[in-house]
Amino acid sequence: MSQGFVQFRTLVKREILRFVRRPYNTFLPPIVTNTLYFAVFGVILGGRIGEIAGVSYLQFVLPGLVVLGAISDSFENSSFSIFHGRWNEYIDAVTVSPMSDSNKVAAYVSASALRGVITALLIIGVGWIFTPVPASNPLYLVAFVIVITTLFGGLGVIGGLWASDFDYLTVMNQFILRPLVFFGAVFYSLDVLPAFWRTVSLFNPMVYMVNGVRYGMIGVTEIDPNASLAVLTTASVVVVSIDFLLFRRGYGLAD
Repeated sequence: MSQGFVQFRTLVKREILRFVRRPYNTFLPPIVTNTLYFAVFGVILGGRIGEIAGVSYLQFVLPGLVVLGAISDSFENSSFSIFHGRWNEYIDAVTVSPMSDSNKVAAYVSASALRGVITALLIIGVGWIFTPVPASNPLYLVAFVIVITTLFGGLGVIGGLWASDFDYLTVMNQFILRPLVFFGAVFYSLDVLPAFWRTVSLFNPMVYMVNGVRYGMIGVTEIDPNASLAVLTTASVVVVSIDFLLFRRGYGLAD
């Protein structure tokens, strides 16, 4: 077993233990929040709306809620871990270690993606209480969840290095990411929008994520899943590469 792998595994283990040891802060909130979403939007409103694209409204919104929870938690994990380490100056133990910058980035992103995947599974589990959860295209479902959690784990690294205050992280997560998801066709089909707003919606990257996961779960999509997956995979590679460059330069780490 190589020294680099041992170093990578050690940092990943530390990051995983950090969120596993506090489940009431990491896993309980998305369970409670999505139970409310399913109860209000799925059961109460869904009964009035009926079907969309041949499936129940609850099954239609479930993939969007999976995306919302997965990206929020993967982003929050890496951004908070790095910023908290900078704030309390214990990230120095990582920066002065002989571990390569690529392994440092890979460890932070991998642990954050894992948290996002676990959150996605929990939300699917909550959804199962209210409605059957199909998996029409499981390979696409797995691929999209892994790619989007990796992407937002990488974005969280950038956020954690850039933020100069805890408020920066709150603003990024609550006032940028979440609104984009809510306007990313989570609760509605793009077909109900006027032509102009449908075109505008296509500039929202969340639309491609939601439709990709929706295709994996219920086989319904308004955008080519292969094109979406290719674009999101490319974006993930670019973001993780930026993470590596920032670590190599010491951006935000030597303040």
